[in-house]
Amino acid sequence: MKTLELTHILARIIKAKRRRVEDSRIRVPEAIVRNMASVTPRPISFHAAIGATGARRIIAEVKKASPSGGVLAEELDVEALARAYAGAGAAAISVVTEQDFFRGNLGWVKKAGEASRLPVLRKDFVFDRYQIFETRAAGASAVLLIVAMLRTEELKALLASAGEVGLDAVVEVHDEAELEEALEAGATIVGVNNRNLKTFDVSLETSARLGKMIPDGVLFVAESGIHCRKDIDFLTEAGADAFLIGEHFVTSPDPATTLRGLL
Repeated sequence: MKTLELTHILARIIKAKRRRVEDSRIRVPEAIVRNMASVTPRPISFHAAIGATGARRIIAEVKKASPSGGVLAEELDVEALARAYAGAGAAAISVVTEQDFFRGNLGWVKKAGEASRLPVLRKDFVFDRYQIFETRAAGASAVLLIVAMLRTEELKALLASAGEVGLDAVVEVHDEAELEEALEAGATIVGVNNRNLKTFDVSLETSARLGKMIPDGVLFVAESGIHCRKDIDFLTEAGADAFLIGEHFVTSPDPATTLRGLL
């Protein structure tokens, strides 16, 4: 992993995640998880779902809490929310699985996939191939890889491992240097996070700026700060192929109606 000047909260998240991965590896050895990944039915293509031409492609997120927003949905019903998203026209589902700070659960991946019949992206802090195997074994179609956490050689290795087990990868970037790293590593889906990892400030201008650098043939997912059709229109002009939206839906009284309004 990269040596970063992380905010206190991000440093704590990564430390906690390292401990979680080591605990999981002790309980279930990597060889077993890898075998589980190999026998899990092949997932629906996440790349195809968000790259299809036509209507706006929204990746609707299942997310219980966040360090910046606190608890977003105390009584989160993962299956009901996933079904609502699917019925409202979502192209795919994103599930935040980090336990300690986002109060997620890896088991939600399977629940969301079975309830929605849509491809599922596992969002977490991934830095070890063990996590690639457990992501595939959980039934996900794609995994999030955050460039800010990973050296280029680590990113390349994780992309290769994801490809070997049939997972797509959304490679998340926050600035020009990270985008160059993602493209160098061979990313085919780039997620531009409009949230600054250090300040947590959000600006759609990040997508507008970086979108100009994303080549044809690489899918561009805009993440964070999307609240209305005007935002989606702006990001579409910036070249976005799909839009990942979480807190706006989860905190809505009627997530399905809110999603339909954006479509």
